[in-house]
Amino acid sequence: MADAVGIIEVYGLVAAFAALDAGCKAANVTAETFDKNKPKNPDKLKVPLIVAVKFRGSVEAVKAAVEAAETAANGVSGVVTKHIIARPEHDTENMLKLSGLDKK
Repeated sequence: MADAVGIIEVYGLVAAFAALDAGCKAANVTAETFDKNKPKNPDKLKVPLIVAVKFRGSVEAVKAAVEAAETAANGVSGVVTKHIIARPEHDTENMLKLSGLDKK
């Protein structure tokens, strides 16, 4: 059975690191590379960069990690959205490996 993946999008890199640290401390999960999304209207946001933090593990561990990550990110700059996928399909797995942070 494939691991679950939890994704939480937060405002800014500092919130992403805080979320990652809290999630990894809260549950037995592994982290994947951050992904970024510069929104179309960055001047209207309090932080002009959205970062996706991804956790892997059992469904229950991923849920606990995402909850802890949400609390931590809300203490910094906030959360855009979050989602948990219990068993990602093969094509979804391929897309989860992409990251905008390694693009110039």
